[in-house]
Amino acid sequence: MSYRPYQQIERRKSRQIHVGNVPVGGDAPITVQTMTNTLTTDVPGTVAQIRRAEEAGVDIVRVSCPDQESALALKDIVRQVSVPIVADIHFHYRRAIEAAQSGAACLRINPGNIGSAERVREVIKAARDHNCSMRIGVNAGSLERHLLEKYGEPNPEALVESALEHAKILQDNDFHEFKISVKASDVFMAVAAYQQLAEVCDHPLHIGITEAGTKRAGTVKSSIGLGSLIWAGIGDTLRVSLSAEPEEEVHVGWDILKSLGVRHRGVKIISCPSCARQGFNVIATVATLEERLAHIKTPITLSIIGCVVNGPGEALMTDIGVTGGGNGRHMVYHAGRTDHTIDGGDMVEHIIETVERKAAELAAATPVVAKVAAE
Repeated sequence: MSYRPYQQIERRKSRQIHVGNVPVGGDAPITVQTMTNTLTTDVPGTVAQIRRAEEAGVDIVRVSCPDQESALALKDIVRQVSVPIVADIHFHYRRAIEAAQSGAACLRINPGNIGSAERVREVIKAARDHNCSMRIGVNAGSLERHLLEKYGEPNPEALVESALEHAKILQDNDFHEFKISVKASDVFMAVAAYQQLAEVCDHPLHIGITEAGTKRAGTVKSSIGLGSLIWAGIGDTLRVSLSAEPEEEVHVGWDILKSLGVRHRGVKIISCPSCARQGFNVIATVATLEERLAHIKTPITLSIIGCVVNGPGEALMTDIGVTGGGNGRHMVYHAGRTDHTIDGGDMVEHIIETVERKAAELAAATPVVAKVAAE
């Protein structure tokens, strides 16, 4: 039985919408999102946080608008950042209108929760007037009362029914520029809900395991849930929800996509767990390299293996490879071929210089490589 390489992942066919200038759905790349945790009225703090997320490679950022001051503050925030901003709205329709007027590219709102049909029409008009898309955001922790009474507890069927009810309101008003999420903190519930929703509609899907937890535990939960969905072809944009800074969510989101081979950005490090055979301190070396090479955007692969058992084999499959050797001398590989040896004391700086030079060569030779993160 042959394995299924990532090139054969068949994406679910969905319609395409736009969040600002970022396409979501259709044949567009799976985008990476995060959300600020600053007070939105703290414009300098919020802008600084968004810029850190931009440096990490975020495509879209969500900002909470719980009150009028926050919705109006979006105007100052939007003009200072490069990525499109999603305004997070819950119950007050006026906040959605104010956010659209302030330059939000998308409104995260459940139309069934904002009151009368007239209020829904006002929000839709504001979205149209200001070229906003929307996201219907269903969450297992905040399902409508009638669905909880019907199903007795949150479950995938309730999540999907809620999503479709909200979608119908927009469709009945001839508004189709929206995506849907059906999140739960339970991995199995969330995955099942997305699977069911994917079968009954063609709207773009924003996938995520909500309230996943701390950086380590949340990364594991999100990787299992989002990885299984993407492997099945489901998902057009994602957020990894961690109790951590937004840029950490972005890093994990990118690592999930890179691990599945569906998007590529920056340095992908293949490293061994280390053992008594290691010719240098692999763990410390990789930690340093990950930090020092974070600024590189060009896709490039780097293998760091402590000894010759697996080192040469891994080097065959990476742009640059380093294998630990005896007497403090280590082998450096270029494109799978042995190239030269390096003294252990100079190794880290040498690897950084080598990777930076290789990334510059790739970007210069093929300018589009520098923009591969969009592919």
